[in-house]
This record gives sequence, C-alpha cells and structure tokens, in this order.
Amino acid sequence: MSEIDRIFIGGGGEDYSTHQNLILKYANRHGLVAGATGTGKTVTLQILAESFSQAGVPVFMSDVKGDLSGIANAGSPDFKLHDAFTSRAETIKFDDYGYDKFPVTFWDLFGEKGHPIRTTVSEMGPLLLSRLLNLTDAQEGVVNIAFRVADEQGLALMDLKDLRAMLIWLGENANEVSLRYGSVHVTSIGAIQRSLLVLENQGAEQFFGEPALNLNDMISTTPSGQGRINILAADKLMQSPDLYATFLLWMLSELFEELPEIGDPDKPKFVFFFDEAHLLFEDAPKALIKKVEQVVRLIRSKGVGIYFITQSPGDVPDDILGQLGNRIQHALRAFTPRDQRDLRDAAETFRTNPQFDTAKTIIELGIGEALVSTLEKKGMPTVVERTLIRPPSSQLGPITESERDAIIKQSHISGLYEAAIDRESAFEILAKRTEQAAEEARLAEEAEEKLEAEEKSRKLARRYDAAERKRKTTRSSRGDSVGTTFAKSLARQLGSKAGQTLIRGVLGSLFKGR
Repeated sequence: MSEIDRIFIGGGGEDYSTHQNLILKYANRHGLVAGATGTGKTVTLQILAESFSQAGVPVFMSDVKGDLSGIANAGSPDFKLHDAFTSRAETIKFDDYGYDKFPVTFWDLFGEKGHPIRTTVSEMGPLLLSRLLNLTDAQEGVVNIAFRVADEQGLALMDLKDLRAMLIWLGENANEVSLRYGSVHVTSIGAIQRSLLVLENQGAEQFFGEPALNLNDMISTTPSGQGRINILAADKLMQSPDLYATFLLWMLSELFEELPEIGDPDKPKFVFFFDEAHLLFEDAPKALIKKVEQVVRLIRSKGVGIYFITQSPGDVPDDILGQLGNRIQHALRAFTPRDQRDLRDAAETFRTNPQFDTAKTIIELGIGEALVSTLEKKGMPTVVERTLIRPPSSQLGPITESERDAIIKQSHISGLYEAAIDRESAFEILAKRTEQAAEEARLAEEAEEKLEAEEKSRKLARRYDAAERKRKTTRSSRGDSVGTTFAKSLARQLGSKAGQTLIRGVLGSLFKGR
C-alpha cells in the first residue's frame, strides 16, 4: 500500500470541486458526525471506514440498522445508483473512483451475527456495572463493597452468577461486613438482584464470561496492510439501549487502559465510531460523564480517534463537544423551538465561512451533503464548507446471511471466541465453601449428639449405681434389725424363770445325747 496522509471526504465550494480532506495526523483529535435521520450519515460512516482501512487504520463501528455489512462486498455497476455515484464522482473530481471490498470482521454480543464479544464482571468494574443496572447511590455502594471483598478474598467475578453468589454472601454476612465497609442492607441486595434478572432477560448474561475479548484481535491489519473494519451487529442490541451504551463505553475504557502512550502519530492506531451517542449521555450521572470526558481528552495520546455519531450536536455535553475537532454536519430540521436552538448551536460550532449563512445552509442541505470542517496545520479548524460526500466504493446496503456466515467462518479469529469457558470463580468457590461449612456443621452436630448420648448414658449408669447401692444398704439395714430384736428377746427370756427352765431343758437334752 502507498502511504496516505489524508482521506478524501468529498467536494466543496460552489461547484463541489474543491477537495475536503481529513488529515490523518489530526484524525486522533476526534470528531462528530451529526444530522437528522435520512440525511446520509450512514453513507458518511461507510466512506470514512473505507478510507481509514485503505490508510492502514483499523476501525470499530456499530451497525445499528444493519446497513453497514455491505462494506465486505465491492460495489457493482449493476447497482441502481451506479449512474448517480459515477456522476457524483465526476462532479467532485474523484478521478480514481472505483468499486472495492474491504476486510471486515463481524462481532455480536449475542453471538448470532458475528463472533461473540465477552468481558468479565471484574473488567466491567463497579462504576459501569452500576450504570448498566441503573442503581441508586446506596445500591452502587453495595456493588463496590462486593467487588472489594471479592478482590480481598481472591474470588474472581467472571460472569453474572459469580456476582449473584457474591451478593448472597454479603447478605448472609451483612453484620460483619457492615462494621468494616459500611451499611449493607438486604433490601439493596434484593434490588440489585432484580436488576440483574432484568439484565439476564435482555440476553446480557452472554456478554459476561470468558474468553474475554482481546483488543489486539480488533486493532489489526491484513497482510497487505489494510486496516480491519470491525462491525458490531447492533440491531438486536439496540433493543437494550443501556446495554448498548455501556458496552461501547466499556470498550473505550479498555482502549484507554490497555494501549500504551504513543504521542501524536502520523495516523491513528485505531478509530472508534460511537453511533447513537445520545444514549451514552442521557440520564448519565456526573461521575460517568466526567469519566468519558477524561477518556476523550487523554486517549488521543494513545493513537485512538473517537467519532460520535448522533442527530444533533446538542446530544453531546459541551465539555466533550469542545474536544471534537473534526466535524461533519448533515441537515437538521427545525420544527420546534428546541430544534431551532440546536440548529443555532450547531452553526456556532463551526468556523464561519463568509460565503454563506451556516445556520440557513444546515437546513437546506440535501441528502448526501454536509457542512465539513476538519483540522489542518497546527490543529486549527478549517473554514466550514458545504460538501458533497463522495460515493462509497463498497456495496451500499446489507449483504446476505449466507455471505455473512462465509465471512465469519473465514475470519482470522474463527473459532477463537465461539466456545464459552466456565472456569472456577466466585460461584464455584463460594459453593464449595458452603458445602464444606454444611459438612462441618453436620459433623459437629453428629459429634454433639454423640456426646449428649454418652453423657445421658453416664447419667443413667450413675443413677443405676446409686439405686443399687441404696437397695443393698436398705437390705443390710433390714437384716441387722431382725437379729438384734431376736437377741434382745432371747436375753429377756433367759433372765426370767421360764427362760432358765428352757435353758436347762435344752442343755440337758444336749448332754444326754452326748
């Protein structure tokens, strides 16, 4: 591949012949693609992904509507818009326009339309998990305690059943834990468990587990040097908007934590498109928005460019919006007072072009047109220019299911993530502890019962011995009393006259006999 220092976005100026480019050196200064539904944002995403791939830059993007899978196939002259595309290419002086396909890797949290994506509960962390579960501050505190105790006791939190087991353990040991870390209320644990049940019903349990995603499998190029285009099947995922937003935010956090500092490279190491960005910021706590702001500000030094895609720039907080140097603004509609405010705000974010009224032009833009301002030398934004976006080289619209299946099977990571792994973690360890405690309790109970039986036996023996001694003593006492009485009676008789006669008679008889 030849070295490319910029990517062609489209033609600007009165006749659309002035090339509007995105300089790769400043592509990691982030960007914004905005516009109302049906104004051409999807095609803009497609041509940006194609261009980054040609420049050797890997890309990640969400396929919210199922339209972006066509990047894997080359466009065709048989396509009904072929004439319109070639005509547009001539208008904007896109001289080397042609059809081509690009290296695509399909991903899917549910493992249905792409390779499964998993992470562990530990890697998600308590902040993002609490955001995903829509927890209160008190409930988030319990989750933080669960993570802390699990870490101290060497209990790996891999999947949702591990977290459930940890919460049960906290409930059973609430008094002891509360003394050390703060209040752990059973009601809070119950609320968290119910939120986990809702999350499981949405299919999120497939997202938590192993093997966890290795970002290097996304941040890669083909042997020919093209950047791989990672497409997340998000049509089903969008039915759970909280899960969608939290997943993308988790990916940003992982990129921020894992990638090394590389300063200001000649081109990005990775470009991340955050589609439906408003889902990230709606009802988000301040701590979370601060975290996103920090990531956006610092991640560019790691060579990562973040591009938010949304309907209106007003969907992005001002502190983050101010860091998005590259802007592509498609048409906005101003039907309500709020729409009009958003329109004015969008116009004010551009460097003014004296040739036209920016706010008025935003309303007048046709499908496939946009106002474009990118960073040029020294990182200064260019004057905003009305631009006709270049046509895509790849297929416009989705590919067939059989084509998708074939691409997945031939992927460079085929078979790497498909089979889930369930190694010993918190659930198994706590279950063993419970079984061991139950066995110890059973043995202790048996020992106690044995001691009680032995003590009872000893008591019975002592009672028997005491009764026997008493019986013997009573019998002996009775024998002595009869003898004594007889002796006394005999003595009295001997002392009488009759007694003496009796003695003589007896003695006489005896001696006579002798």
